[in-house]
Amino acid sequence: MDTLFRRVWLLASIWIVGSACKPEPQELSIAIIPKPTELTVKQGSFTINKETTLYFDESAIALSEVVSDYFTSITTYSLSLLEEESANSISFSVIDLPEDEYRIVVSDESIKITGGSKIALLNGFQSLRQILLTNGTNTIPALEIVDQPNFEWRGLLLDCSRHFMEKDFVKRYIDLLALYKMNVLHWHLTEDQGWRIEIDKYPKLTEVGAWRDDGNGGVYGGFYTKEDIREVVSYAMKRGITVVPEIELPGHSQAALAAYPELSCTGGPFEVETEWGVFKEIYCAGNDSTFIFLEDVLTEVMELFPSEYIHIGGDEVPKYRWEQCAKCQNRIHSEDLHDEHELQSYFIGRIGKFLEANGRKMIGWDEILEGGLPEGATVQSWRGFDGAAAAVKMGHKAIVSPTSHAYFDYGLNDIDLERVYSFNPIPEDLTGQERDLILGGECNMWSERAPQPKVDSKVFPRITAMSEVLWSGASEKDFEEFRDRLSKHYPMLESLRVNYGFETVPVEVSTKTEEGALTVSLKSYDSTIAISYLDGDKQQVYEGPKVISKPTQWAILFSKGSTTFKDTIFQKFDPHLANGLIPQVDADYNPNYTAGGVGGLTNGAKGSIKFRDGNWQGYWGDDVIATLDLGEEKLISELSSGFLQYNNAWIFFPVEVTYEVSNDGVTYSQVGTVQNNDNPRNKEQMTQEYTLKISESLKTRFVRMKAKNLGVCPEWHDAAGSKAWLFIDEFSVR
Repeated sequence: MDTLFRRVWLLASIWIVGSACKPEPQELSIAIIPKPTELTVKQGSFTINKETTLYFDESAIALSEVVSDYFTSITTYSLSLLEEESANSISFSVIDLPEDEYRIVVSDESIKITGGSKIALLNGFQSLRQILLTNGTNTIPALEIVDQPNFEWRGLLLDCSRHFMEKDFVKRYIDLLALYKMNVLHWHLTEDQGWRIEIDKYPKLTEVGAWRDDGNGGVYGGFYTKEDIREVVSYAMKRGITVVPEIELPGHSQAALAAYPELSCTGGPFEVETEWGVFKEIYCAGNDSTFIFLEDVLTEVMELFPSEYIHIGGDEVPKYRWEQCAKCQNRIHSEDLHDEHELQSYFIGRIGKFLEANGRKMIGWDEILEGGLPEGATVQSWRGFDGAAAAVKMGHKAIVSPTSHAYFDYGLNDIDLERVYSFNPIPEDLTGQERDLILGGECNMWSERAPQPKVDSKVFPRITAMSEVLWSGASEKDFEEFRDRLSKHYPMLESLRVNYGFETVPVEVSTKTEEGALTVSLKSYDSTIAISYLDGDKQQVYEGPKVISKPTQWAILFSKGSTTFKDTIFQKFDPHLANGLIPQVDADYNPNYTAGGVGGLTNGAKGSIKFRDGNWQGYWGDDVIATLDLGEEKLISELSSGFLQYNNAWIFFPVEVTYEVSNDGVTYSQVGTVQNNDNPRNKEQMTQEYTLKISESLKTRFVRMKAKNLGVCPEWHDAAGSKAWLFIDEFSVR
C-alpha cells in the first residue's frame, strides 16, 4: 500500500461518519494517554450524530468555539449549541472540584464533562477526543473517568532559533500538546544563530540578527512579527497552553551582538553564528547600556506574553571575555563581588529584579545557581537532577528536564521511549516540602540538527511517554501496558499528519566475545522489520549472529513491508586480542557517554564521527590510563586506540598516547608514544587512530594506554578555559 493511499485510507477510517461497520461497544478500545487516574467502563454507549447538541455553562462558554471546531473536524457535523442541557447532548460545566480535576460520565443519553476550571474541562475533552480518534467511530462506550495531573508544569521546549519554524507549524504543535494534556510551550526565541522576535525599539535585531550565511552563498533565517506572536499566544490560550518565551542572556547572544556590537566586551564586529556550540562573545556585564537594552527588550516581550514566567536562559556562559574586560572587572570591584561567577549572579539577579518589579517571575537554566541564586528565581535543571535538588533545598521552585531523559534532539540510542517513560522528575532524598517545589518537567527539542521537517520524528512518540510521566506520576507505571495503548495512537497520529519516529533504535547492534571470537548480532524491537547488511559490495539478509575475523564495516539496512528506510546504520567492527576483556581505567567516564559500560573500550564496536552514536566513552578534563590483563603472556605486534575530535563540542584529540607493557602488572616499561598529528583548530568532526607498530617480537601479559587530555579549551576557543573532552572508542591489541 503506497504512502498516499495509506494516509487517505486512514483519514477515511477515522473521519468519515456513518460507516456501515460501526463497532459494537465491547469492541471499542479506551487507550487514553496519559492514563487517567480512575476509569470505569459501564454497559452501553453514546453515539454522536447530527442531532447531538453541545451545552456550555456560563463559566465554560468561552470554550465553545474551540470545542465546536474540534468536534466538526472529528465528526464532520457542526453541532448546535443549546442554552440548557438536554438528551443527546455533550455538556461542559465548571463545578466545585479541585481546579485541575475533571470528570467524564458517558451514558446512553449524554456525555457530561465537569471540572474545577475551564482548563480542566479542556483536558477532559482531550480524553474524549482521543477515544473518538483512536477508534475511528463516533461511538463512545459508557464510562466514568475521574482524573487530574500529578505535576502542574508539563512542557515542551521548541527551539525556533537555531532553525526557524513557521508560525503555522508552531500552532500545529500547540494542538498536539493539547491532545496529550501538555500545558506549556517553552518558546526558545533567541540564540547565537538567530534572533526570532520583532522588537520595535531595536529593529536591527531582526534586520541583522534573524539571518545568517547558509553556506551556499545565500542567507537563512526568519522571525516572528508581533502580530504573529499575538496570534500564537491567543491560539495557545484558547487550548489551555501557556507560552513561555525564552530570551537568552548573558550568553548565547551572538545574533544580538551582530546587530548591536556595542553591547559586547570588545565592540565587535560580529556575524550571526553559523556553527553549533558555545561561544565566548556574550553581553558585557560592566556596560550599563547592556541592561538598558535588555530591559527595553523584556518590556516589549512582556507586552506580548501574559505568562507568569519569563525564561532568561543563563546557561553556558564562558567567562573569558569578562575576565579580560576592564568594565566587567570594574563591576566586580564596585559591587564587591569575588569573581566572574558572582558577576553572572549579579547579572541574572539584576534582570530578575526588573522582571519582579513588572509582576513577572524568572526561570533560568541551572547555571544560574553558580555564584548565588537570585531571590525568587525558578531553576530549570538540565545537567542532571542536582540543580533541581539544590534549588528546592534553598526554597526555590524547579523544573526538571535532564539530558538523561528529556533531550529529544538526542538519538534513540541515548533516549528511547522506554527511557523517557522511566523518568521521574522528583530528585532523590527530598523532604515532602522540597518535593512540592518541583513544578514538573519538560522535554527539550533543540534544533541544531533538527530543522522543521525532522521535528515530528524526534518528538513523537517520545512525547507521549513524557506526557504520561508528568500527568500520572511515577507510581504504578507499566511500560508494556503503555506501549499497548500507544499502538492504538499511531493511526490517529498518521491521520493528523504526524511523521512519528521509532520507539527505540530500529536495529540494535551488539557484540560479544566467545572463545576469542568476536560475534556480531542484530535485532529489532519490531518483529516485522527485516534486516540486511552490506559487507563490502555484497548485500546479505541477516539470519543470525556472525563471527567477525577481520576489521569490517557493515552498512545495515532495514525495511518494513514495502518500505525501505533511509536511515542506514554504518558500523565498523574491530576484532583483536583484547575483545571482551574488562580494562582497568583510572578515570570515570561520563554517564552520558559510556560506550555500553565498563567493557566499552574492548567490545569491538568502533565509533563514527557522531559523538552520540553510543560507541564512545567520554572523559571530561581527565587524562585516561587504561590497563588490560591478557590473562597470559602473548606475542603482540601492534597497540592502537581510537579517538574523536569535534572542537565545537569541546572534544579534542589527545596530545599524545603512550603505550606500556608489563609481565607482572606492577613494573611497566614504555614501548612507544604516538603524538597527535592534527590541528586542534580543525572544526571538522573526525576520528584518528593512535597506532604503535612494534617491530621486534614482544611477549607480554599486561598492556597499558595513557592518553593525555588537552586539559582545557585553548585561548583561541570560544569556550577558552573550560575543561576539554577526551572521547575513546576502542583500545586494540594485536
